[in-house]
Amino acid sequence: MAKDKNTSKKDQNAKTSLPPSGFKIIVREVWRDKVAFASFCIIVAILLFTFVGSLFLNKGQVTEINIAEAYYGWGESGHVFGTDDGGRDILKLLMMGGRNSILIGLSVTVLCEGVGLLVGLFSGYFGGVTDAVIMRIVDFIQILPQFPIIIVLTTVIPNYNAGTLVLLISMFGWTSTARYFRAFVLSQREREYVLASKTSGSSNLTIIFREVLPNITSALVIDVVLMIAGNIGIETTLSFLGYGLPTTTPSLGTLIGFANDPVNVTTRPWLWMPATFLLLIISLSINYVGRALQRAGDARQREN
Repeated sequence: MAKDKNTSKKDQNAKTSLPPSGFKIIVREVWRDKVAFASFCIIVAILLFTFVGSLFLNKGQVTEINIAEAYYGWGESGHVFGTDDGGRDILKLLMMGGRNSILIGLSVTVLCEGVGLLVGLFSGYFGGVTDAVIMRIVDFIQILPQFPIIIVLTTVIPNYNAGTLVLLISMFGWTSTARYFRAFVLSQREREYVLASKTSGSSNLTIIFREVLPNITSALVIDVVLMIAGNIGIETTLSFLGYGLPTTTPSLGTLIGFANDPVNVTTRPWLWMPATFLLLIISLSINYVGRALQRAGDARQREN
């Protein structure tokens, strides 16, 4: 009995001495950083505002033009954020526009991360000629002028829609991700665990996806979070210029686009200011959360 008690005590001590998992480290870092935790709460609130709020809206009614209610100001006639030149409620447009911009940012991030991760894994792991050829292709795509090409394609592609915009942005966005993960894989492929797997006869695909990939998951999480903010910004910029989402689809960029008119800037701030602040808050919040994730992924920056 004494031996059993000693054994159980040893097991308990071993469990308590185990290092925390990656998820626990992330939660701990976000919780310790009050700014990051507040930013995380703000992101959740924005997601509830845009996604849950838009569930109760009808797109046809929200985008319906009613000239009789054009240019109502803050709080006039029951419109909290006023109305635009077509009499459409700015608050409702902000809900739908924020949802659309965030969805496009998420969709582009998923595509870019998927393609970039695969390319970076294979390029960094195999090296040699394979790496040289892939990197030259990446270099060529990266030197192309992204925005002018997207603008030209949006004007010539028939039946242009949100899905087309996601594909056009993703066409260029995966290259930086591929180069980012290639650098991590290059540092991992000569590690002892990889060499041991090769010696034991494991296939290259097994080593890549079962050995190397789990060791770069922290970098993957960080890149995903930070990339979302950048992709939302790209969509907003294109929509602001008039080459993003179709004019019938609300977005943060189309709302901020009202600032193109000097009259709106000086006398009708309710048209563009809410979307501008929402975009700024989203970008800053994601950036602060991303910094906490970077500390979670780097043991040298974490507080023990």
